[in-house]
Amino acid sequence: MVTSARENPEKSSERGGIVAHAREFLSTLPDHPRLAAARAEGAAIASISESLGLAPELVASAEIYPLVRDGILERTDLEPSPVAELADTIDGLVQLGRFSLPPDWRPGEALATQQSEALRKMLLAVVSDARLVLIRIAEQLHRLREAKAATPEMQRAMAIETREIYAALANRLGVWQLKWELEDLSLRYLEPETYKRIAQALKQKRNEREDFIGEVTGRLRAELAENGIVADITGRPKHIFSIWRKMQRKGIGLDRIFDIRAVRVLVGNVKDCYTALGIVHNLWSYLPGEFDDYIAHPKDNNYQSLHTAVIGPNGQTVEVQIRTHQMHQHAELGVAAHWKYKEGVAAQAAFDQKIQFLRQLLEPTDKDDDLLDRMRDDLFEDRVYAVSPKGDVVEMPANSTPLDFAYHVHTEVGHRCRGAKVNGRIVQLTYKVKNGDKIEIITGSKPLPSRDWLSPQLGYLASARSRAKVRNWFRLLDKDQHRKQGREILDRELDRLNLKDLGVDTIARQMKLPDSEALYVALGSGDLTPAAIATSAQQLRGNAPEAFSQTRRHKPTHGTASQQIAVSGVGDLMCNFARCCRPVPPENIVGYITLGRGVSIHRQDCGNYMGLHARHPERVIEVDWGESSNASYPAELQLFAYDRQGLLRDISTVLSDEKISIDGVQTRSDKQKLQAVMELSISVPGLAALSRVINRLEQLPNVTAVKRKN
Repeated sequence: MVTSARENPEKSSERGGIVAHAREFLSTLPDHPRLAAARAEGAAIASISESLGLAPELVASAEIYPLVRDGILERTDLEPSPVAELADTIDGLVQLGRFSLPPDWRPGEALATQQSEALRKMLLAVVSDARLVLIRIAEQLHRLREAKAATPEMQRAMAIETREIYAALANRLGVWQLKWELEDLSLRYLEPETYKRIAQALKQKRNEREDFIGEVTGRLRAELAENGIVADITGRPKHIFSIWRKMQRKGIGLDRIFDIRAVRVLVGNVKDCYTALGIVHNLWSYLPGEFDDYIAHPKDNNYQSLHTAVIGPNGQTVEVQIRTHQMHQHAELGVAAHWKYKEGVAAQAAFDQKIQFLRQLLEPTDKDDDLLDRMRDDLFEDRVYAVSPKGDVVEMPANSTPLDFAYHVHTEVGHRCRGAKVNGRIVQLTYKVKNGDKIEIITGSKPLPSRDWLSPQLGYLASARSRAKVRNWFRLLDKDQHRKQGREILDRELDRLNLKDLGVDTIARQMKLPDSEALYVALGSGDLTPAAIATSAQQLRGNAPEAFSQTRRHKPTHGTASQQIAVSGVGDLMCNFARCCRPVPPENIVGYITLGRGVSIHRQDCGNYMGLHARHPERVIEVDWGESSNASYPAELQLFAYDRQGLLRDISTVLSDEKISIDGVQTRSDKQKLQAVMELSISVPGLAALSRVINRLEQLPNVTAVKRKN
């Protein structure tokens, strides 16, 4: 972890000497064929890094880094030396250096937008200190400067890499001091004739432009001083790439670019910015449509300034930029500026806004030395970046697995996935991918997805898009196989819920399917899930689907008033649910008047009720479910499992998550089958909730079956 050179005077002196220690260490190294070139490169990268105001530790690391990258030094060479504290930082720089254009990329071939953006994001996500990215950008600038002697093919390759990755990343971070030169050099190698033509046109008008700027700045300086505003006023150079891009975007010639002649005004505060703007507009007429207020509406990288174009002396146009010294510092140095101006920017959800949060990266003090780690976790918690064997960067949702990666690469790769290697080691398909992981998918000869992959609880797939691809595969299977599997799914669900009185064709019509065959095929292909069966049963037996309430439902008390147990038709009679069938809304129910225990509520298809009705039909009364919104109803489940430690705890956790009350638990062992059998008495708000609970219990390890008791 890098620490601040401003912690206290003693530490400042100690840290300030680390650059001298690094140079002294390098001077003692034995001769090596590549030593001189690596040292020269390190010195150049360190010089650029130092101009950004980076901490001495980072500057020293930048100077040593090329020697470690090229294999001249090993980490073990650093650890016993005076620069041992830099080892982790240098390792981070080496890690960043591994991410570049894919190996199969051909010079002159532009990267896909998605790939270049993913690579830029990954560069920020994989390192412990985002400031190391600035050193990587400085390294790219040095390479581009030295590319003058390279072949045209290599120049073009480096220019495309710079334009698509590093110049865009410098812009995202707001490091304009590097951004402009990266873009100008890239244009020089990609469009040499255009670059030369613009450069010559600017050179020819140089003296005229300098005289004009001198006249404008002199008059403006006097006017600002007269109004009591202290300002630094300079002529602003216009970069060739910026001119070319504006010509391309607007389809105009060089003579129509108004900001070739430009002035920059730096003042003390925001109020003076707007006062200075008024003075400029009083001196000269402004051009309509050429005013931008980036103070009130900053750019995505938090750039702030006032821009206006006016008709200056002799009818010539001039652009005027007005900003505070603090805004200017950020405009030039981006995230590095924050180490001098401690501004606070809240983290946002979108990545383009999240990048503003990087400006809060300070050298940590004694009380917040884990700031960088916490911020890295906060910034990139919702995305993860992995690398394919070809070097492509794949951006996926957080908690993605190697199976998600396989489906992202290609649908067929996902279908044929049998295993995965992460960083050379075989892992489970439920492994959670980490930033920078290199993933290799092991495939079989034939596609063979598993239906388990569709279950979110099992953790095979985090992406809904990947699960959709699995469902599509099952949809395209042989229809007979779908029909067979669908019938098994339906029978199992009806058996689990003990729903014996519903016809299959009735359920199919409720789901707007023509017949039972279509229902079987839809279930077998994955178009319908088993949970839809419970929902349809709810709709068939009630007026509307049960809306699961997240509020805690009151446990019913046997013998309470009808309103409390949500059964109407019994008047003020005491009533209770029959233990033989335990009805749950919206199942059809009837009441039977008992001797001394009030009204017993049965399901209409209950075998005990049928016998009672045959013997004493006069005691049968009509009842139905009431309207109580907070009632819950008893249900009994049988759970079969191979016993293990923690099983009851896991069952309790599932029921607690679903807001289900446990009324009682009985456990017995079946020694012949080596199984534990649990009888759970629970209270549920309705049939759909009961189905959901059964499904979740069946997903627990060692649980073999769960069903509702008769």
